[in-house]
Amino acid sequence: MAIPLLLASANDPRLDQYRHLRDPERRVTLEAVGGHFVAEGITVVRRLLESALTIHSVLVLEGRQDRVADLVRDDIDFLVVPKDVMNTVVGFDLHRGVLACAQRPPNRSITELASTARTIAVLEGINDHENIGAIARSARALGIDAMLLDPTTADPWYRRAVRVSMGEMMYLPIGRATAWPAALHELRSHGFVIAALTPSPDAVDLAAFTAARPDRVALLLGAEGPGLSQAALDDSDVHVRIPIRSTVDSLNVGHAAAIAFAALGNPTDA
Repeated sequence: MAIPLLLASANDPRLDQYRHLRDPERRVTLEAVGGHFVAEGITVVRRLLESALTIHSVLVLEGRQDRVADLVRDDIDFLVVPKDVMNTVVGFDLHRGVLACAQRPPNRSITELASTARTIAVLEGINDHENIGAIARSARALGIDAMLLDPTTADPWYRRAVRVSMGEMMYLPIGRATAWPAALHELRSHGFVIAALTPSPDAVDLAAFTAARPDRVALLLGAEGPGLSQAALDDSDVHVRIPIRSTVDSLNVGHAAAIAFAALGNPTDA
């Protein structure tokens, strides 16, 4: 178990990885250079500490060391700061008081994902970090095996996405396609049926699709508002819908994903 190290100055370079947490543009630059991400909150940090990821440091408010101390190994910097130092470094009043910095896992190739997955969530153009986090959490809970992002989907390792996933992002194999929608053809070559989730009334009901479920399914999810691109819809094998009241336009993508995951996933194997 690591020995906590009290830092009294917000200028200490050991705190550099935690600066400007609410500034996405600065975080993109910082994290791209360091290849790391930040986890926030007791539950999320404990999940990180239990994972196989490489962890650089844990940062906690003075007096809260005991919330994670049992999991902080000797090879991890265990940094403790007063509240004023924490708030100066991160740029806001951090109520949760527990952060950690870890190395980003490498993106998995489609071949790697396909080697072990039976069901993959495929995200196109989803730019809301909270939706990405919610989808990852539901995927883990409901037995979806992996997640593939198109080139325009937002960073799944941004702090908010990791937090909303409750740390499950760190346990889900994730890849990012470099060519789109060519990635759908590659998935198909591995035996996946591409099922596009859409509110279109012409689509097959989810229950009917599930009743004759193909062995391998790649479930395609689109962004709030615009939904899936026409190219993605054209390159899918089947369009699937969740029946809803005609007076309601659509479901939030995170909620829709969870419903579809519950129908298609296998949580006993998660």
